[in-house]
Amino acid sequence: MELSRDQAVELLCRYVKNERMLNHCYATEQVMRALARRLKGDEESWGIAGLLHDLDIELVDGDLSTHGLETERILRHEGLDEDIIDTIVMHNEVVRGSKRHTPFQHALAAGETITGLIVATALVYPDRKLTSVKPKSVVKRMKEKAFAASVSRENIMECEQTGIPLNEFVEISLSAMIPISNKLGL
Repeated sequence: MELSRDQAVELLCRYVKNERMLNHCYATEQVMRALARRLKGDEESWGIAGLLHDLDIELVDGDLSTHGLETERILRHEGLDEDIIDTIVMHNEVVRGSKRHTPFQHALAAGETITGLIVATALVYPDRKLTSVKPKSVVKRMKEKAFAASVSRENIMECEQTGIPLNEFVEISLSAMIPISNKLGL
């Protein structure tokens, strides 16, 4: 079974209350939909995975040693497709003790991470708008380890394991986020 987008949003809002985290999930959804189009994945499944990937982050109080396990339990109860559940859990490899190995898994890990770097880049612009951000600026910020230091450059580089070079990946991701920039406050 697959949840509709409306059902997924309702589920997300039931478990996630922090507005910044909700915005991160909405941004990740948009990036994942764009990546699905580019990689010929199922846009609905990939979008739902992006939307729900941090479903349990508040339940586990940000504990990365368990982040994903409560989401897995909740989504199994909801009857969600196993491939989506597995991909969501694998965005945090720590809980499985194994490495990501499918394009869907690599796309979610890279896609959810690039949103943080894009947002951080927008926030240093005078107008703080996504529309002012250029893909080359995001790529340049990738090289600055001190900039948005908590953003895993290694996860972002997993885009290349999907066959998408970094420059194109950043362009796809930024373009996907711009249509919801008002919702994101950017």
